[in-house]
Amino acid sequence: MTDPVSSIRNLGPASDAGFARAGLTTADQVRDLGADAAYLRYLQFGGQPHFIGYYALVMGLQGRPWNDCRGKEKDDLRSRVDKIKAQAAAHPSKDKGRLDLEAALNEIGVIDRRT
Repeated sequence: MTDPVSSIRNLGPASDAGFARAGLTTADQVRDLGADAAYLRYLQFGGQPHFIGYYALVMGLQGRPWNDCRGKEKDDLRSRVDKIKAQAAAHPSKDKGRLDLEAALNEIGVIDRRT
């Protein structure tokens, strides 16, 4: 069995749902993409941008508590997330509708969730 996204430090069940809409259902998928690419995908598939959520992901992938981010590091992450948000707004996913349909079909038991 693979670990869910929420097994990454600082993330919980809401992260599982948000990343699943983007086709990311395992912690390894998020780790393989890295924080920036995974968060971009999350936003492109309808996730709501939230700075604390982004830096909690970054800190979690580093094995650090979410509130460990301060000073220049926090300022740098703010700059990075602003660029990611702009990129997501400019290039929403073309696959969002398909994944929304798959999620709805999975919810009513018509198909199994893809991994």
